[in-house]
Amino acid sequence: MESHYLLMTTKYAILSEQQLVDCGTPEEYNLHGCSGGLPSYAFDYIRDHGITFEKTIPYKGEEQECRYTEYDKVILTKGPFNIEALNEDQLTESVYNQGPISVAFQVVGDFRNYESGVYSSTECKNGKQDVNHAVLAVGYGNENGKDHYIIKNSWGTEWGDEGFFKIERGVNMCGIAVCNSYPTGVSDIYSSDVEFFMKQN
Repeated sequence: MESHYLLMTTKYAILSEQQLVDCGTPEEYNLHGCSGGLPSYAFDYIRDHGITFEKTIPYKGEEQECRYTEYDKVILTKGPFNIEALNEDQLTESVYNQGPISVAFQVVGDFRNYESGVYSSTECKNGKQDVNHAVLAVGYGNENGKDHYIIKNSWGTEWGDEGFFKIERGVNMCGIAVCNSYPTGVSDIYSSDVEFFMKQN
């Protein structure tokens, strides 16, 4: 959401993960708080309710009572575009034409020790029910003859290659091609940059 908001408006915003943890219900959106949920379901929630700034509802790392109100709404989306499962050509084209794409894959033991190179595994599984970690595809390329995606992880810049990793492309490695989406029609509710700045600060 933050990346596509920046691309659409040239304005930078840090949005509230905690709102999604607390307010996206399993009954309505199949979101399960600290137990997770697919990014496309989070985009569905934001389409219906909007999302606020991180400073308004800070991240706590545990489930709490939902404190979000309509008065907190700052960013909107028309919803997700879901990339066809197993269509890595469409995924690659979307990274090129649309910007960062939310992707999911299965983390297995050796991945935590990644430092560089193109990651591949014979241990991980690649079905839709196997993926367990959502990340952000930001680019793609080829290294030493092996096609790959460039992925931003969420484990901080001390992990991996300054917080990024490369994963093999074209073989649905660890399920990287089964659950991919990006938000569409991202905008804010303000008519001017001044209003947005005042709300954010």
